Amino acid sequence: MRQFLTILLLVLLALPACASARFTLSSPALPAGGSIPAEFTCDGADVSPPLQWQGLPAGTKSLALIVHDPDAPDGDFVHWLAVGIPAEPGALARGATGRAPLVEGRNDFGSNGYRGPCPPPGKPHRYVFELVALEEAPGLAAGFSREQLDQALAGHELGRARFTATFGRQP
Repeated sequence: MRQFLTILLLVLLALPACASARFTLSSPALPAGGSIPAEFTCDGADVSPPLQWQGLPAGTKSLALIVHDPDAPDGDFVHWLAVGIPAEPGALARGATGRAPLVEGRNDFGSNGYRGPCPPPGKPHRYVFELVALEEAPGLAAGFSREQLDQALAGHELGRARFTATFGRQP
């Protein structure tokens, strides 16, 4: 029993070190699980929010970004697709859409780059921000689709980090 408790204690002491190395995505402007400020939506400047990540999986050479609304009336709605994101410095600045080195795909509004939340009035929607660590750059041209991105990621994904925030509009 004493040996079991010793091993358990050693495992518990090691947990914080392991947890700090976990691949995470966050935004200093968007609280995970909280409401997205109007500045990043169609009700405001519709500017892309700042993002930051840490704990990239070993061997990460490039990153891909997917921002989507799983609660859209007609099914999952894409707000931003981007590849060519360098692993370092570990962040994208506010308003990064449309700037090199990003290669941006076609969102479901029909344009390339970021378009913020713009749900119909009613219940708030969830917006999922996903960052995919890749062993190589996918080599997609601007205007790629979500389907093309999913195909390019297959077999090259090292890890995925995500967070969700919400936005709703009053009736």
